[in-house]
Amino acid sequence: MKFIHETLPQRVVFASGEASSAVAAEVEALGGAKVMLIASEREAALADPIAAAVPVALRHEEVVMHVPVEVAARAREAAASCGADVIVTVGGGSTTGLGKAVALTTGLRIIAVPTTYAGSEATDVWGLTEGETKRTGADPKVLPRSIVYDAGLLTTLPGEMTVSSGLNALAHCVDSMWGPRADPIDRALAQEGIHGLAAGLPQVAGDSASIEGIEKTLYGAYLAAVAFASAGSGMHHKICHVLGGMFNLPHAQTHAVVIPYVLAFNAPHAPEAEARIAQAFGSATASQGLAALRDALGAPRALRDYGMPADGIAKAVDPILKAIPANNPAPVTPANITALLQAAWSGEEPA
Repeated sequence: MKFIHETLPQRVVFASGEASSAVAAEVEALGGAKVMLIASEREAALADPIAAAVPVALRHEEVVMHVPVEVAARAREAAASCGADVIVTVGGGSTTGLGKAVALTTGLRIIAVPTTYAGSEATDVWGLTEGETKRTGADPKVLPRSIVYDAGLLTTLPGEMTVSSGLNALAHCVDSMWGPRADPIDRALAQEGIHGLAAGLPQVAGDSASIEGIEKTLYGAYLAAVAFASAGSGMHHKICHVLGGMFNLPHAQTHAVVIPYVLAFNAPHAPEAEARIAQAFGSATASQGLAALRDALGAPRALRDYGMPADGIAKAVDPILKAIPANNPAPVTPANITALLQAAWSGEEPA
């Protein structure tokens, strides 16, 4: 056994029903006196009690999917104008991503309060979109210093978004089995993450206000993100980033659609990963376990349902081929990537 594993430095606070006091304690621990609170208008009601508990210098509401560079620029200007010394983000991956964009150039510390299962809060990965191209990178400056998980903030998350966001988290686990830096610790974390998500998501899908189900799902999503931050972005995420940036597709739904196709593509070439995933699901094979979960959840099925044009398949093949890591378990070619995209576009059963 020979590998190098790096664990990212971060505080994680699970505090159901206590987000306001928990965030206030984290701000105080960082010595924060001027908080830039980033939360979209849609998340305002969830952010209000937190805002009341911390020294807010500015509330910033302009949050846009995939973090366009012009949106990031305005947020950076706002942070400088108000003299912020801490960023608090309340929201999903787009909100956390905007906070990261500000931290990337300012060095401001982030306290993340997730309201979805996106997982961005536990990684040092940032993403910015310019035109049709989404760029990503890793930088320790963008890793939130603290995460506050409050299951009570997710009880009103719509059912469709719960399913898509949870499957996005599961995609982090799957990619962590064979990402460019994947190691045995990543695989162990990812396996436990799948176990938590597979247990929690059906509970939440049946009862959106189930604190127990939300906590299990948050636990799985956190482990997924930690594994992904270490293993790096694999084939699945490279495909989704290209498609999301090129066609402005919704992030979570794109991940939810694509993941079974990538799993079916790579699993025959990654027997250890396949066995771990199957064991986490308690199923005979990894693909059978994922299919059963997706059926139970009523998961998204086709990229065409979310706005991807049919002629986008050919357009996306070359950028995807260039982005997929060289150590992907299965060899990639223009023909098999085209076939994968065609199946995901139309919603065919994975081969």
